[in-house]
Amino acid sequence: MPQANGENLRQAMDALRTHKLRSALTIFGVVLGVSVIMLVAALITGFDAQIQENVKQFGADTAFVTKWDQGRHGGPPPLEERQRKPLTLEDERALQESCPTVKNVTAFVTSVWDVAHSVRTKSGEVTAIDFRGVQPNFGLVYANAATLSGRFISEGDDLHKEKVVMLGENVAPVLFPEGNPIGKDVTIDGSSFQVIGVVEKPKGGFGMGDEDRRVLIPYSTFHKIYPGAYEHNIRFQAHPNMLDQAVDQATELLRRRRNVAYNAKDSFVIRTAQEQVQEFHSIVGMVALAAVVLSSVGLLIGGVGVMNIMLVSVTERTREIGIRKAIGAKSKDITWQFLLEAMTLTGAGGIIALILVNGLVLLIRLTLEWHGSVPVWAAVAGLVVSVSVGLFFGVWPAMKAAKLDPVEALRYE
Repeated sequence: MPQANGENLRQAMDALRTHKLRSALTIFGVVLGVSVIMLVAALITGFDAQIQENVKQFGADTAFVTKWDQGRHGGPPPLEERQRKPLTLEDERALQESCPTVKNVTAFVTSVWDVAHSVRTKSGEVTAIDFRGVQPNFGLVYANAATLSGRFISEGDDLHKEKVVMLGENVAPVLFPEGNPIGKDVTIDGSSFQVIGVVEKPKGGFGMGDEDRRVLIPYSTFHKIYPGAYEHNIRFQAHPNMLDQAVDQATELLRRRRNVAYNAKDSFVIRTAQEQVQEFHSIVGMVALAAVVLSSVGLLIGGVGVMNIMLVSVTERTREIGIRKAIGAKSKDITWQFLLEAMTLTGAGGIIALILVNGLVLLIRLTLEWHGSVPVWAAVAGLVVSVSVGLFFGVWPAMKAAKLDPVEALRYE
């Protein structure tokens, strides 16, 4: 039996080589369908790895508190959000003092979101900066605020309202192309500041749009220059493995402090990294469903094409089938001959799809510095699906060939 299958497989390969163009056109749908499966799996795997990296940078045991439901991006927020009371420095202190599961809390202040700020030197200028007034413990609570060079803002800087600044990793080279910005001056909205450090860019970004435009000055200094600034945001760090309890305690405390009725919606939002992961997975589920639908269409088209071309092959080789039966070939031998030919045809499509998708993923990785790859399970699943398409759609032609009468087949011209 293995010898017979080997012979059938060689005949199938010979048939593919004999009709190269016809075979290529036939398996186009299979290549398309399997490619979609593999490519989507590679993208999902890559993005999931990126999200996990972002979680580490966000801080696994930290939560972010803001009064805005979705953040101030892409247009004005709803009236209900605009009417909410801003968070205050007293809220931050209450979280630290009244929530036993909270280890550390920090706050930062920004001016009106719609006002753009810029920082410049004689050598360059950066606009649309992420300009914040931060407390000295900002770098402790924010896992993505590591100091790359120099030092972080100190208690003394904040207490004495010093005009010092920390630049984001992408900001410093623009303002100081010659290097080493520490100790040099920059101008922010007309005020002069001395650079004391550079903040390391958060890891896990994707593509070329993940620039670190942060510009950080002491909290008290920010309030001195912008006395009307009131947009506070708070981040707290929970004790290990106690984030859920800390979120519950913070929610209860802030509802009391902000006089939220027991049956009313929160007038603030507390977000954790785990929520971001869950949102990503829900989006991925929808993308995966769409990918299954698209790949199914491609596989259906490819399967119908395979069935059609195999029926043509049976007609073309009717006399050959009659000869094989006349010399002793059994119906199951004829069946397996055509089934193997169909599976070889679609299996070749799966291999081509694997090569094409790996090449495309490699190109994306080199171009965008992205760390995705085709997972092994997706490659195996793609190949199994491609072979299964040949098996399913090749049954009818194979059975038709096996049922041919040898005498009538030999008479066929």
